Amino acid sequence: MSEHYYTGKPTVKHDTRTLKETLRGIEFTFVTDAGVFSKGGVDYGSKALIRCMEIPDGARVLDVGCGYGPIGLTAATLSPSSTVTMLDVNERAVELSRENARMNGIGNTEVFVSDGVTAVKGRSFDCVLTNPPIRAGKEVVHRIFEEAAECLVPGGKLWVVIQKKQGAPSAFAKLETMFTSVREVEKDKGYRIIVCEK
Repeated sequence: MSEHYYTGKPTVKHDTRTLKETLRGIEFTFVTDAGVFSKGGVDYGSKALIRCMEIPDGARVLDVGCGYGPIGLTAATLSPSSTVTMLDVNERAVELSRENARMNGIGNTEVFVSDGVTAVKGRSFDCVLTNPPIRAGKEVVHRIFEEAAECLVPGGKLWVVIQKKQGAPSAFAKLETMFTSVREVEKDKGYRIIVCEK
């Protein structure tokens, strides 16, 4: 397969399906499609991040690499007073996130096509969530970390999930160069949940 889920305009034939997922005790219905990340169901890493993430009331939250929306939409449901901005380079994923927000009756979200955080440059956030696109390569992942650090307010937090075998140690070392506090909050089946404070 030459085309990855981080392609801007997937050309792979559509194959939409509807899934039911229970995240943080909330039942969601998600429409997924070919050409987006983890189309068959919410992946283990995202579920681990969703289980651990803390969303403060009234926070401005940013989900980078939102896919069809499980992380951002769960955050928006957990904290209805927050605004959740969701970004993905993949146009198909962005359309699905918008549809999934509508279908689940979640109104406190906005979704944009964006390479990294370019679509919201100049805006600041209290909380950034990411299950970074590992297959896009270390350079892309580290750029997401750098851009997240830039757009967080002082005291803001970045929540990251990354697999140990896919570079968690080097990601941790990179994050330590950018944030005052970096700690691993959970290890789960090779996945590491890392929270960084600016």
